Amino acid sequence: MAGLDIAVIGLVVLAVLLIFKGVKTVPQGYRYTVERFGRYTRTLEPGLNIIIPFIDSIGARMNVMEQVLDVPTQEVITRDNASCAADAVAFYQVLNAAEAAYQVSDLQSAILNLTMTNIRSVMGSMDLDELLSNREIINDKLLHVVDEAVGPWGIKVTRVEIKDIQPPKDLVDAMARQMKAEREKRAQVLEAEGSRNAQILRAEGAKQSAILQAEGQREAAFRDAEARERLAEAEAKATKMVSEAIAAGDVQAINYFVAQKYTEAMASIGTAPNSKIVLMPMEASSLIGSLGGIGAIAREVFGDGGGNGPASTRQATPRTVPVRNPFDTAKQEG
Repeated sequence: MAGLDIAVIGLVVLAVLLIFKGVKTVPQGYRYTVERFGRYTRTLEPGLNIIIPFIDSIGARMNVMEQVLDVPTQEVITRDNASCAADAVAFYQVLNAAEAAYQVSDLQSAILNLTMTNIRSVMGSMDLDELLSNREIINDKLLHVVDEAVGPWGIKVTRVEIKDIQPPKDLVDAMARQMKAEREKRAQVLEAEGSRNAQILRAEGAKQSAILQAEGQREAAFRDAEARERLAEAEAKATKMVSEAIAAGDVQAINYFVAQKYTEAMASIGTAPNSKIVLMPMEASSLIGSLGGIGAIAREVFGDGGGNGPASTRQATPRTVPVRNPFDTAKQEG
């Protein structure tokens, strides 16, 4: 019984050992390579896998998730001999676990050195201004070059990003002064353009104002001429009527006409702004007599209301109206 028990126990221990050696569990996001007597045979997928105990063994445990690789700061000399420091970050993923395990030694170090070398190569072929303004172009070039280089290793480089570019301090100061000068120049240009536009607008406004003023003066002159023309027509018509009345033998008409002109002349002399004393070269009684003649004409024309019709419809009898001095009349009434 003792020998049988030992055999059973040995078999149980052997079975447990075979299970431990032959059953492998691969976590999600990893791939295990299987080696038989040191030679690669296959790759284990995530989950429960069975291998031949003591014959097959696990070779490499590869992480197939996307990983980040921090690239240290690199000193770069640009094409225009400007020195600057740049650091970057790279993202890669293992697509073929067997190639990544057996085609390259120390995978991360290889990717890191390859990225650093290409950063110096790509950035060194560009000017400093291009480096500072075209980071996307630099990232695209680095991604293309590095991804093509690591392709035989079963690696896919998904992104290469330049985190920071640091030019020398004196160069940064010079660039700041240049930017300030450019902005001042732009401000002066804009100010000059604004001043020019303002002058143009003012000139256009003055032009329109002059045009409108000229049109207004022309319209006023036209209306003034029209008014003078109508006044002249009225004057000519009145003169014609007086002439016809005189030709018909109406002496009162000429007396009225002369008295009217005489009165207008005296009014003009009396209302002159620089006249303080008016020296009359004619007798005042002449003007009074003219006024009396006007009154006589009015009495004859309108009468006392007992006429048979308007004065224009009756035959005028030529006669001379005596001119009396109103001062003598006043004395008689007194």
